[in-house]
Amino acid sequence: MSYDPPPYATYPWQPPAPPEPVERRPRHRTALGHHSDLRLLRSAYRWQRRTATLTALGYFTLFLILSAFAPSFMAGTVAGGLPTGLLLALIQVPVTWLAVGLYEHTARRHVDPLADRIRKESALNAKREEAARR
Repeated sequence: MSYDPPPYATYPWQPPAPPEPVERRPRHRTALGHHSDLRLLRSAYRWQRRTATLTALGYFTLFLILSAFAPSFMAGTVAGGLPTGLLLALIQVPVTWLAVGLYEHTARRHVDPLADRIRKESALNAKREEAARR
């Protein structure tokens, strides 16, 4: 024998009964690639930016620290009477080219293939969605 409570409040101080839960159908969402793919793409792009930025700014910071805290070293001469500070300043240009090269290399090797794969998957999902509408 089961006992069901009445549908009304039997006492005035009794809180109202909670509403019955309404069952809803889950909405169908088409994602633009898998979340893990987008996470991988963000991670690869972040690594790319850090590598290039730390290469260029790291060398420049080293140059500034040497200029501030080692003036005798920077005033010293290298072969041919060229001051060390000037040589290190001139090396900044190839280091910047190296940073750009690292940026391009990591883009071609890591970021671009992931972006292409996500782009192809999203185009395929768009075609499937269009075909499902018809």
